[in-house]
Amino acid sequence: MEVVITALGPDHTGLADPIIHHLTGRGARIAEIQMYDHDERSLFAMLCRIEFDPAPANNGNVSLRNLQEEMRQIGEHTGLSIRVWSPNFRGQRPRLAVACTYVEDTPRAVLQAVTDGVINADVPVVISNRKKLASLADEFDSEFRMIGDGQGAADNERLVATLDEFEIDYLILARYMRVLPAEVCWQFAGGRIINLHHGLLPGFPGFRPYHDANNARMLTFGATCHFIIPELDAGNQTINQRTFSVAPGTPIEQIIAEGERDNEPKCLVEGVRRVVDQEVYLHFHRVVPRKKPA
Repeated sequence: MEVVITALGPDHTGLADPIIHHLTGRGARIAEIQMYDHDERSLFAMLCRIEFDPAPANNGNVSLRNLQEEMRQIGEHTGLSIRVWSPNFRGQRPRLAVACTYVEDTPRAVLQAVTDGVINADVPVVISNRKKLASLADEFDSEFRMIGDGQGAADNERLVATLDEFEIDYLILARYMRVLPAEVCWQFAGGRIINLHHGLLPGFPGFRPYHDANNARMLTFGATCHFIIPELDAGNQTINQRTFSVAPGTPIEQIIAEGERDNEPKCLVEGVRRVVDQEVYLHFHRVVPRKKPA
């Protein structure tokens, strides 16, 4: 059994020790560990990926629920918010939250792919910082949660609470036009946040990749599906990329329309499918293929 544990909270000494000692005492093998001290904010963050032998887990000596309760108690003692998650826990159908803002084609494609069985998952909730796409949730029998104010600024505490409420495995940013703060990224680190960037990374990061590529006289445009880490559009977390070409002189409006309508949705759907089917995962901030059973 593979388990990902994240911890976030006020920084002081000895925060990692009780977590690590407890896990190794339970027979866990540590496959990955990362710790961060944000001195300017006195914030501590940790990611720990562990593995248990199948036999003890199957015998009931180790269960996800037990680990969650044990980590909750450690969190109370240390002042940390600790999350315990496993990609194996829900069997064949993980739970997705689709976050979006204005552009409909990309979140619709994910919801339709789930309905059609292309993505083997469930989408219990659609999240947005705007009301524009609320009808999309109704159409696909999902709850709609508005987390934005009148100007579209996102309430990230409400976002985290919604993900916890619906026991979400993966957050899918389907043209969600807000940058997640580091605190959210650390709490759902380890490959649980998947983003669609409407440009090719690492070449065209930022908020206007179509315009930037067009200004560079590019005739090939693309989209990138990648895992989110706190460094914006860092480029080493690519799950899938998809491109399309245009003729010289094609208006930028036409390029954007084609990208939003066709290229971006297909790029994100395939990227989410790869993660849900456990073909790839994030390890030390890099995407690696999972070894298939012999």
